[in-house]
Amino acid sequence: MKTDIEIARECELKNIEYIANYIGIPLTELEMYGRHIAKIPGRLIQQEKVDKSNLILVTAITPTKAGIGKTTVSIGLALGLNKLGKKAVCALREPSLGPCFGVKGGAAGGGYAQVLPMEKINLHFTGDFHAITSAHNMISALLDNYIYQHRDEGFALKEVLWKRVIDINDRNLRFVVTGLGSKTDGVTAESGFDITPASEIMAILCLSKDLDDLRRRIDNIILGIKIDDEPFRVKDMGVGGAITVLLKDAIEPNLVQTTEQTPAFVHGGPFANIAHGCNTIIATKMAMTFSDYVVTEAGFGADLGAEKFYDIKCRKSGLQPKLTVIVATTQGLKMHGGVPVEKIKEPDAEGLIKGLKNLDRHIANLKKFGQSVVVSFNRYATDTDYEMEIMRKHCENAGVGFAINNAFMEGGEGAKELAQVVIDTIENNPSKPLQLAYEDSDDIKTKIEKVCKNLYGAASVTYGKAAERMLLRIKKLGIENYPVCIAKTQYSFSADQKLYGCPEGFNINIRDLVINAGAEMIVAIAGDIMRMPGLSKSPQAERIDIVDGLIEGLS
Repeated sequence: MKTDIEIARECELKNIEYIANYIGIPLTELEMYGRHIAKIPGRLIQQEKVDKSNLILVTAITPTKAGIGKTTVSIGLALGLNKLGKKAVCALREPSLGPCFGVKGGAAGGGYAQVLPMEKINLHFTGDFHAITSAHNMISALLDNYIYQHRDEGFALKEVLWKRVIDINDRNLRFVVTGLGSKTDGVTAESGFDITPASEIMAILCLSKDLDDLRRRIDNIILGIKIDDEPFRVKDMGVGGAITVLLKDAIEPNLVQTTEQTPAFVHGGPFANIAHGCNTIIATKMAMTFSDYVVTEAGFGADLGAEKFYDIKCRKSGLQPKLTVIVATTQGLKMHGGVPVEKIKEPDAEGLIKGLKNLDRHIANLKKFGQSVVVSFNRYATDTDYEMEIMRKHCENAGVGFAINNAFMEGGEGAKELAQVVIDTIENNPSKPLQLAYEDSDDIKTKIEKVCKNLYGAASVTYGKAAERMLLRIKKLGIENYPVCIAKTQYSFSADQKLYGCPEGFNINIRDLVINAGAEMIVAIAGDIMRMPGLSKSPQAERIDIVDGLIEGLS
């Protein structure tokens, strides 16, 4: 089969004016980024239309190194819905350069279910990530300068909480020392870098309802703790307006198209293992304003992305999915059933059946949130009819919808079965009102433990010294009403990435807590998860090149 980038190049791209006109966006409102990309102003959102639209969340089983194909299914479902005569669009996250040049090579879907132009989307796109990186690091520079300029007046921070970010996987930047040199070179301090998708500015952009809300949240960011134990915020430096200026364009959603010219909004890009893993509220509501069905996704498995979609994004925005699709593959399930990775492409009904326990826990968790569930079986060429029938019968016995998805090979035609099951479920058995995992009034420990025990299957939760100190600070600041965003490995329900399947009885250690007072959430760092990924021995960058003027390796 052709590579993703070869397929993308062969697709006919319509001018973005055509795509916008198709769903009723006034052409006078487009801010053009070339012929095939445009930004759409947030003021076009109409809440009455949002309330009437059908929001569909796509999530997945616990991912493995074999991949799951959640974005491909999300795009494919939108294509399939359009094939059945429905007005449908997708609302997705923007790819990060870190994984694109690290492990993935691209994150714009795959095969005949992609968002286009895929090279631009996977690389610099409209500059949103760069704006977020610049805004974050501008705050860092202004903070360091404030400390330097005011130290002779007795100003000091006993603890600096704000780090730097860059959209590259670089383990050498996890811990750094700044301000080395002479006295005029700054104040020497320990610091470090997170990857841009983990930036609080990214979370703020994704959770803000408009530009004014963005400014309010930026002002509230806590940068450090003063000698008198009071928080020092962005607003104390008087630079919130300057940071908002850097994000003025980035907050507007990006409109692109799919391989079949279906409109798609691609905006925001937090990871779900180290952040909240959802695209922007503004883009989701924009998509719902201009379509009857909106397919969105949340990163990694349902224990991470879906939980955060409900408990953070929906809690803050009032959004409610009509249905949740969970993506599964035989290869992924076999790994969770104990089959060695080198044998997961071989027929193994016993391994598949053992791995279904992982799917079952995710389904049970989604039902706890009140969600109607459809399982999308993402088909690979090595799958056998016998294994697919095992999956179908298992889902029937579990009382959830099931459909085979072949959008990777066939585009919208290959997703019509899934689209029809989704339509039938929404019409006949839509989700109940969301039942969130915890209450706003619960304290932070209770919130963390409800997620870890009731959704992950943990027997206990312990806290490191740094986390215990932060719990006291959170209580003193009066922000225990914030939701929690647990940062942990995506490869297991536990905090141990090698513990596949459906583990039980384990402990989760919360080693630290990060206060995101602007994003209005508390990030709990579980196990050894790093907010700055590293590169593998053979990163995808070794295979990305320009050949005869064309980019290769983004696939």
